[in-house]
Amino acid sequence: MKSGGKAEAKPAARKSAGSAKAPVAAPAKPAPARAPLAHKRSPSLPPLAGVRISTGQAGIKYKDRTDVLMVVLASGTQVAGVFTTSKTSSAPVDWCRKNIETGSARALVVNSGNANAFTGKVGLESVREVADAAAATVGCRTQEIFVASTGVIGEPLPHSKITKILPQLVESGAAGNWLAAAEAIMTTDTFPKLATAVALIDGHRVTINGIAKGSGMIQPDMATMLSFIFTDAKLPAPVLQALLVESVQTSFNSITVDSDTSTSDTLLFFATGKGAAHPAISKATDKRLTHLKEKLDEVLLDLAHQVVKDGEGATKFIQVEVTGAASNESAKKIAMAIGNSPLVKTAIAGSDANWGRIVMAVGKAGEPADRDKLRIAFGTHVVAEKGERATGYNEATATRAVSSGEVHISVDVGVGKGSWTIWSCDFTDGYIRINGSYRS
Repeated sequence: MKSGGKAEAKPAARKSAGSAKAPVAAPAKPAPARAPLAHKRSPSLPPLAGVRISTGQAGIKYKDRTDVLMVVLASGTQVAGVFTTSKTSSAPVDWCRKNIETGSARALVVNSGNANAFTGKVGLESVREVADAAAATVGCRTQEIFVASTGVIGEPLPHSKITKILPQLVESGAAGNWLAAAEAIMTTDTFPKLATAVALIDGHRVTINGIAKGSGMIQPDMATMLSFIFTDAKLPAPVLQALLVESVQTSFNSITVDSDTSTSDTLLFFATGKGAAHPAISKATDKRLTHLKEKLDEVLLDLAHQVVKDGEGATKFIQVEVTGAASNESAKKIAMAIGNSPLVKTAIAGSDANWGRIVMAVGKAGEPADRDKLRIAFGTHVVAEKGERATGYNEATATRAVSSGEVHISVDVGVGKGSWTIWSCDFTDGYIRINGSYRS
């Protein structure tokens, strides 16, 4: 999630059913070209029982595009969430973190263009104003309204622009506006991020739909920049929370674009309970949830990968797999050291099979590693082992392995059985251009 800096690149304007329009401001920039790693087309998500979606143009920062998302949820909807561990968290994060304890949700309101972060008491008042207005419109308790914001840090949120269009949004809500929802929360993203899956609970079919946004300021330490997951399964909040905390570790918490953790990272998981009638579930360890767990993992990982593939200026998707570590945690730290290294990322951008930079990154991670047992491979080609360049090393083969759109780096550090996989992207001059002009 981008939160702080210059004017975000804008997705193309899109009008759809469930879209409300209000006066707008600020000149528009041309929509950025779709990232080269993006899916050719966005998946079509099915309607979900108990979910009504609408989007609107509040003119918070952008012109001629939607910048507010409202999701109205059926009575009885349960919610779980994980949030940024940043010590400078935004006002919406603080609001959601407090209200997640109730486990109940009736609506979600998200705006793009302004993060409402580092805005002091004014920021908290803005969240309260939006939540109060949404609660009055929906007819629920203020504590059942969840709010998220993404955009520039340090600018007061013009909340009246949001509250003014909420009645229109509630009125125009529809069940199938998933693409419009994903587009409304974009900032420097070049494409909307959506995923869906069908799961079985004791033979009963339930659906999981998810959207996300994120392109820069990405090394989540809880979830992703902004991501919202919905299911029509009937699951209590404690079960949702346990499932989410576990699933996020190997998905959103295992990606990085630039090593920066946002002030606004928010992942919310809603269960409406309005789908197929399945047996009551009271524990996350219930074996009847095995298939749902698998599908939730798939949805979160799919969205996390899409975020990396839309990394600002990215041209290559990098998988870093570390094995032979002292522990899984140690393996993750080493993998992140590799995936975050500007020298590694620029080498991959230039299709330079500079495996010495991998050696450097492993060494700087500060985790146990045996230099003389270290084994590094690009794809299937081993480039270094036993403390030196591999005897079968071939420059042309190694170069081919780092020249495609997807690059696989594997490292065995030779000290234990710990392992972890993370996903990153290359660094190009595009990243500098985007972030050097983010607020203008």
